[in-house]
Amino acid sequence: MGERPRAKLPWLLVAASVLLTVLLLYVLFVGYLPAKQRVAGLERELKALYAREAELQSRLAQVDQRHAVRDRQLAALTAERDVLAKRLEGLERELAALRGRR
Repeated sequence: MGERPRAKLPWLLVAASVLLTVLLLYVLFVGYLPAKQRVAGLERELKALYAREAELQSRLAQVDQRHAVRDRQLAALTAERDVLAKRLEGLERELAALRGRR
């Protein structure tokens, strides 16, 4: 029996495989990992922005509450002033009537 001829390695296939491996590593380390780190940084920034927004919303609610209290106080003082002004007018009329009798 004759010897079998040795299988030749197709060098074009080997070169294409090496090129594909290099390209894959380039995409993974040069493209994917920095993009993943950037996404993580953006997520941290977004979380900080949400926390800041929550803080501002809470401060806004406090300011709105204080404003509502001041509005109620102003309305109460205005009503009290109007009552006192009417009472003063009544007392002035009564005083004028008493002076007119003398």
